[in-house]
Amino acid sequence: MIHWMLLVWRTVRVGFKSLWLHRLRSLLTALGIIFGVCSVIAMLAVGEGASFEAQEQIRQLGSNNIIIRSVKPSEEQKVNVQRSFVSDYGLTYLDLARLRDTIPGITVYAPARIIRERVFNATQSLEAEIMGVVPWYTEIRNLRVMTGRFFTSIETKQEQNVCVLNRVLARALFPLSSPLGQLVRVGGDYYRVIGIADSESGGKRLNLAGGNSGSAAGQMYIPLTTAKDRFGEILIRRSSGSFQAEKVQLHEITIHVDDQSRVEAVARIAGGVLERNRKKRDFEIIVPLELLRQAERTKQIFNTVLGAIAAISLLVGGIGIMNIMLASVTERTREIGIRRALGARRRDIVLQFLVETVILSGTGGIIGVCLGVLIPQLITYFSGMMTIVTVWGPLIAFTISGLIGVVFGLYPALRAAYMDPVEALRHE
Repeated sequence: MIHWMLLVWRTVRVGFKSLWLHRLRSLLTALGIIFGVCSVIAMLAVGEGASFEAQEQIRQLGSNNIIIRSVKPSEEQKVNVQRSFVSDYGLTYLDLARLRDTIPGITVYAPARIIRERVFNATQSLEAEIMGVVPWYTEIRNLRVMTGRFFTSIETKQEQNVCVLNRVLARALFPLSSPLGQLVRVGGDYYRVIGIADSESGGKRLNLAGGNSGSAAGQMYIPLTTAKDRFGEILIRRSSGSFQAEKVQLHEITIHVDDQSRVEAVARIAGGVLERNRKKRDFEIIVPLELLRQAERTKQIFNTVLGAIAAISLLVGGIGIMNIMLASVTERTREIGIRRALGARRRDIVLQFLVETVILSGTGGIIGVCLGVLIPQLITYFSGMMTIVTVWGPLIAFTISGLIGVVFGLYPALRAAYMDPVEALRHE
């Protein structure tokens, strides 16, 4: 055992010395492995970060939730904008009652109205989504209140002018002071700020499946009863020379299903109930659970593609190692002949050249892992894009680099070992 350890140590030392004699060539050879390992880790980190952000946004909608949204039918959009009209479409309170009475086992419903208006505080203003919701909206949609509180059932029943701002709107309207207890104005009505919600939590609305596009970054939550009383059922959108009026009772209904295995079945039932009671399809059903599964499948495909692309660069690096080692065998033919004449066996020659290729690929792998971990951090710092370096990414990349050293170094090593010692000694 000790003899083998001494033999390996002597071989490794000779291998380092041989590579050090040709430092520049060794460095250029290792660059292929360095860039290959680095690209594998960095590309997987970028893909993992993008996938995590997409899945997190979907999770925030609630994997046990079913979201039904009002959608303007295409025929309603093809009207003459120069004349006044009232477009009546979307979900109604009657739809909400039908869903509640028809589908058994559903305990929580969260209706919502969404009005896009400009919110004012003195000279500061920002266009935002005024969301009329119920008090339990925070629980069903994973909306986190960072400071203050959400409005209560009593405030909803009394139609009080209270509101919760998300962070984007709060910073825009109150850049130098705390908004809690302050008043903001929407149209001719004033609302007292009682809480600040996290902009990145479940209150963030996603443009999914052709849903409401152009969602404002700023959001203001008020009681649903207050929204109905202050804004009415007919919403007027003014533009240059014309205006458009829409009658929409509810823009969104969120259904919470206790049993996740029933989510997709309940979604189909809800779609059937709504279809039977209307002449035109003016709604869409979004099932976050299905979107989450689709995102996970997309992540797997994305990682496979990225890994394959990065593996090609590792393959190129391996070919570079083989090319250099073959050239090294030719250069060291006389050395090989002398070693064989002095009693070195074929396995000693194979071990010598394999050790050199593994040193090249291993050193390149270590440097590549360091760069591969550093580059995603730089991407996150300079671009703000989320990147996630998993444990298995560097581990797999480094393992592959070591295997490449063995696989692509085996042929040059065998070629060196099976040289005719007499012919090798005659080589000039």
